[in-house]
Amino acid sequence: MTARRTVETTADSAPDTADSTPNSATTDAATPAKVGYGALLRTPGAWTFLAPAFIARMPYAMLSMGILLLVKDTHGSYGTAGTVTAIAAVAQALIGPQTGRLADRYGQAAVLVPTVVVHAASVGLLIALALGHAPAWSLFLAAVPAGASVPQIGAMVRARWIATIGAEGASASASAKVSTAFAFESVTDEFTFVIGPILAANIATSVNPATALVVEAALTFVGGLVFAAQRRTAPARITPEPGVRRASALSSPGVRLLAGVILGVGAVFGGMQVSVNAFADSVGQHDAAGTVYGIFAGGSMVAGVLYGVIAWRRAVQQRMVVSYALLVAGCSTLWAMPNLVTLSIAALVCGLAIAPTLISGYTLVETLVEDGAKTEAFTWLTGAIGLGLAVGSMVAGRLIDAHGPSAGFLVPLVGAGLGVIALVSLRHLLVAPGGSGRVVASSADLGGAAQLVGAAKG
Repeated sequence: MTARRTVETTADSAPDTADSTPNSATTDAATPAKVGYGALLRTPGAWTFLAPAFIARMPYAMLSMGILLLVKDTHGSYGTAGTVTAIAAVAQALIGPQTGRLADRYGQAAVLVPTVVVHAASVGLLIALALGHAPAWSLFLAAVPAGASVPQIGAMVRARWIATIGAEGASASASAKVSTAFAFESVTDEFTFVIGPILAANIATSVNPATALVVEAALTFVGGLVFAAQRRTAPARITPEPGVRRASALSSPGVRLLAGVILGVGAVFGGMQVSVNAFADSVGQHDAAGTVYGIFAGGSMVAGVLYGVIAWRRAVQQRMVVSYALLVAGCSTLWAMPNLVTLSIAALVCGLAIAPTLISGYTLVETLVEDGAKTEAFTWLTGAIGLGLAVGSMVAGRLIDAHGPSAGFLVPLVGAGLGVIALVSLRHLLVAPGGSGRVVASSADLGGAAQLVGAAKG
């Protein structure tokens, strides 16, 4: 593919890629680079986009909880509330990658500004319809733009890390820094998924459910606009040559595989959320549900932090297979837990495998697409999590209604089991293009560092 690159920033161009990619034997023999979080966060310009991004992505996990609580309060039906929530999640999963693709083409600010405006208006419409006790079908329709307009901040931040770190030049340290950055982003995602629903629930109970969604829309709007204004750290946008049509990131078999595999992780999230609540209700300790789910997410956060500071020697493909297999093993015990104490322990073990799996997935997907499709590729994985969460929640809910709370925990097991089968059987697709069959090695892979410079320079 031939393309010319239009740079949004006034920063100097990165130096040309100097070193050729070493063979796998050389890479395996190299001493892995190690970059701590302190060095990562001292990267010039990092905090200019990290701070507003945190504000803008916090509502990401508030939206579903806010919709669920509002519709349940106004329409008195968990079924209606769950359907509206699922429609918003599916719309986000399907449309989010398209906005990511537009961001690659036209720049993040050009896409993000109208997106947050549409989101604020759409959420406002949904609130008005719910408070007006409008028919359920109108809520279903309003949920589509509300979910579709959720800004893909996490994917955009990852693209900025690649551009910012890549501008430093090709080195083992640069490649290791990207691995640490992805670990940091995974921990941030986990934190927002823990705090977001709690924040929405507390606002809903202390004020009212509508206010929770107003806060969600306001944080998204303000954080999104401030993030979009940070143009110096924005990745370059790709403009195809006349007559050249850029392929979607999803045209890569490896990206399709990773999206399907991460869909299974989303099913774990969805199944856990519903099943933990149902199990706590069944033993008369509803308030304990947040603690159990917090332990699950906390385990993932701890694993993500540790993952980012370890100098790995194994190839990232191998690490993902191992972490996904551990996820299946952890999920396999959930359904058999007799009380909340043992369930908390099992949830912790399960959570420890989540972040390493997601970090490996995001690391791999970046190597499988060309420069102008990286944001889109990240959004396919983020969308897959949301879609898996929606489907997992609905299926778990039906199983719980029919067979009791423990049956809901079969959803994480089945979702993760199907994911690991696909990953193991099709892992040959996770080969970087032009790599002559070479798989991506550890974070010290100099070829990966060279690729980062290409992403920043074009």
